[in-house]
Amino acid sequence: MTDDLGKLILRLVLAVFMLFHGYAKIVKGVGGIEASLLSAGLPAWVAYGVYIGEVLAPLLLIAGFYARIGGLIIVVNMIFAITLSHSSQLFDLGRSGGWALELQGFFLFTGLVVALIGPGRFSINRR
Repeated sequence: MTDDLGKLILRLVLAVFMLFHGYAKIVKGVGGIEASLLSAGLPAWVAYGVYIGEVLAPLLLIAGFYARIGGLIIVVNMIFAITLSHSSQLFDLGRSGGWALELQGFFLFTGLVVALIGPGRFSINRR
């Protein structure tokens, strides 16, 4: 029971924090991401994938509906984000002494954990 409660809390925290980023993309658009993709030699339309990673995947996690897939989508989203926007900070420390990419690392690795352990009992389909 406590394992399932822990899985629920992990899913909800990851999903809600990621949804804030998705909401920002809905309100402000993906123009900045398109520019990063173009400079990396990728097509601009790939930027719309951020809606899958930052809106759809968190909703899957909240519901516990194919949450493992939602976790993997977040992992892929964060690999793109780190590679395209934060690779120069990979080995940097922040002003407070922590890793400069703590938030990105949190999203990446908690998404991976959800993909590995599954959503638990408090989910729609436990997958």
